[in-house]
Amino acid sequence: MALVELRNVVKDYLSDGQKVRALDGVSLTAAPGEIVVLVGRSGCGKSTLLNLVGAMDFPSSGEVFLDGQPTSPCSEEALTRIRRDKIGFIFQSFQLLHTLTAVENVELPLLLAARSNARKAALDRLRDVELDGLEHRLPHQLSGGQMQRVAIARALVNSPRVLLADEPTGNLDTATGNAILELLLRLTREQRTATLMATHSAEAAAIADVLVTLRDGKFADVQRK
Repeated sequence: MALVELRNVVKDYLSDGQKVRALDGVSLTAAPGEIVVLVGRSGCGKSTLLNLVGAMDFPSSGEVFLDGQPTSPCSEEALTRIRRDKIGFIFQSFQLLHTLTAVENVELPLLLAARSNARKAALDRLRDVELDGLEHRLPHQLSGGQMQRVAIARALVNSPRVLLADEPTGNLDTATGNAILELLLRLTREQRTATLMATHSAEAAAIADVLVTLRDGKFADVQRK
C-alpha cells in the first residue's frame, strides 16, 4: 500500500482578492522506501504539495491520503497526532533551538508527546546520522552539515511513516549536500519511510525513485526509475 497518495488534488489561494491555483489536478503515490523528488521553478507548487501531504494545509478539491487514511475529514486533535506520529519534517534552515544541545533538540518531540525513553531514542537517532560524540554540542558549535544531520535525526525520532524535506541541501556546500542526500537515501531504504523532497538541486534529482517536474501547478513530467 502507498504511504502517500494524492488523488486529483487542486489547491486554490486568494491573493489580493484573486484566486490563484497553486496545484491543478495532480495525482501521485509514494511507497515505503521510496524517494519522490519534486523539481521546478519557485512558485510552481512544490512547497504547497509538501504542506498538503504534511496535513499543514488541505486541498480545495481532491483527496490526500496518509497511510491509507484521508486527511481532510480529521479533527484538529487527530491531525496533531498524524503530524506528530506519522510525519517527519526537514527544512532548509534546520530550525534547531539554539539554546538546546543536539540530543536535546532531537528528544524534544518525544518529550512533548510524553514518550518514555526519550533520551535513549534521541541518542540512537544521532548514531544513525553519524553524530556519535557530538550529542552535547550546541548548534553554533556544529557545522552546517552537522546541524542538518541533527535536524534529520529529530525528524526521524518518532519513526515516522513519511519524511518531508523542503530544500534540505539549500544552505550547504556541494560536498556536504551530497553527503546529506546519501544519508537520506540510506535512511529511507533502511527505515522504509516514504520521502518526498522539494529541491532545485540536480544532485537531489539524481537519487529520486520518482522525479516529478512541476510547472504552473501541474505535473509537466513524471519519471519513475
